[in-house]
Amino acid sequence: MTHFDMLCEVLEQMEPTSFNDILNDKASNVLEGLTDITQDGVDAISIFTDFLMCAVAADGRLTEEEFGLIKPVLDILYGGDVGFGDAQKIFHDAGLHKPEDIKNVMDLMVDMIGQVSPQLKDDIVLLCMMVCAVDGKISDDEREWISELIE
Repeated sequence: MTHFDMLCEVLEQMEPTSFNDILNDKASNVLEGLTDITQDGVDAISIFTDFLMCAVAADGRLTEEEFGLIKPVLDILYGGDVGFGDAQKIFHDAGLHKPEDIKNVMDLMVDMIGQVSPQLKDDIVLLCMMVCAVDGKISDDEREWISELIE
């Protein structure tokens, strides 16, 4: 078993309180790092949301657990209380239900991650892994996408 596989397994089985604590810490670090790079909090939130949505889209479906993680960011980005149905429509309208159709967006995210500090890259990758693991399973498609981020 590789270190990557072990980390996936740990995240899939992590106790909810610890999971949320780590997720909140990493999300804060990533937002702060992206804000420093962009010098614009709005762009940082947009980039942050792109990473989260790509993590969700890696397997082509938005679960309620994933929605629970990304809801606060969607509320900020869309300026209101985004419900699960609204998020599914956003997800569908953006073509995120067809990961093969958003390969260009994912490629841009992979390119962007190559331009940040190693620590910020690690935090982004872990955050994306956690989004994928929130439903208790990191699928093969999600593992493949995360592997692309790591490379």
